[in-house]
Amino acid sequence: GNDDIIAGNVSKYTVLPAGYCGQLKKGHLIFDACFESGNLGRVDHITEFEYDLFIRPDTCNPRFRVWFNFTVENVKESQ
Repeated sequence: GNDDIIAGNVSKYTVLPAGYCGQLKKGHLIFDACFESGNLGRVDHITEFEYDLFIRPDTCNPRFRVWFNFTVENVKESQ
């Protein structure tokens, strides 16, 4: 479920629409949080313009998820 513990960060993770099996296109977003202070644990594709982002809990206090630190690549114009 969505309450599962997220153990690590996404690392150059390409999010594709469900069932898509072709070449990577502009607009297929690539998320990365594999760096110091990165905290993005999971990304789910909803639509071309909507994604569910799951932020990992704070290292020192798992009850808190108070900041967002990750990068996004491969965006297309107007996305």
